[in-house]
Amino acid sequence: MPTHRPIPHHAGHRERLRHRARAAGLTHLPDYELLELFLFRSQPQGDVKPIAKALLTRFGSLAAVLAASVEELMTVRAEDTRGRVKGIGVETALDLAALHEVAQRVAKEPAIRRPVISSWTALLAYVRVALQHEPREQFRVLYLDKKNQLILDEVQNRGTIDHAPVYPREVVRRGLEVSAAAMILVHNHPSGDPTPSRADIDMTKQIVQAAKSLSIEVHDHLIVGRDGVTSFKQRGLM
Repeated sequence: MPTHRPIPHHAGHRERLRHRARAAGLTHLPDYELLELFLFRSQPQGDVKPIAKALLTRFGSLAAVLAASVEELMTVRAEDTRGRVKGIGVETALDLAALHEVAQRVAKEPAIRRPVISSWTALLAYVRVALQHEPREQFRVLYLDKKNQLILDEVQNRGTIDHAPVYPREVVRRGLEVSAAAMILVHNHPSGDPTPSRADIDMTKQIVQAAKSLSIEVHDHLIVGRDGVTSFKQRGLM
């Protein structure tokens, strides 16, 4: 007699999930199912639900999953109902990283189409998407022209979980190279708390003084954390 293979528990799951997404809309899906829909494309066979849930468990949130590096994503492992362990390959990791890059560019568009100072809400939205879930400290500078329009958004340094080295002379030298009239300093606190440290305050003062001597204005220094964004100017720190 012919033997029949047992039907996998996930058989038909993909089409059922796609049908629910079409019928009720993507906004009604929980985060792990939204991830599943995306993983279907890079993993055309098999059950991806364990992987989606493992990603959220490992990184803590959907935003943090997308902000993870390719190397970090590839460390994630999940076990299916048959006890088989499955991981994320470089193709899937690149797909997820690309999705984060798309989100950053979409958030950046409103901030660069108008003078940055007049589109402050859009700027804050952009820096939060870019840095809110970065696992390591990153220091970047937004260089602006005389009309306060963005010339360049450049990562100056990446560091550890609590420190990114900053060299005031390099920050200002780069401003001269791109003919900037002003700049906005931005960095993140991976701890989640955007409160400025003493080192942050001292470093900002050094950059402001160096920039002033060359007629470059520092509009603000923004610190991004999971708990929000702190503006040095609003706090009277510069």
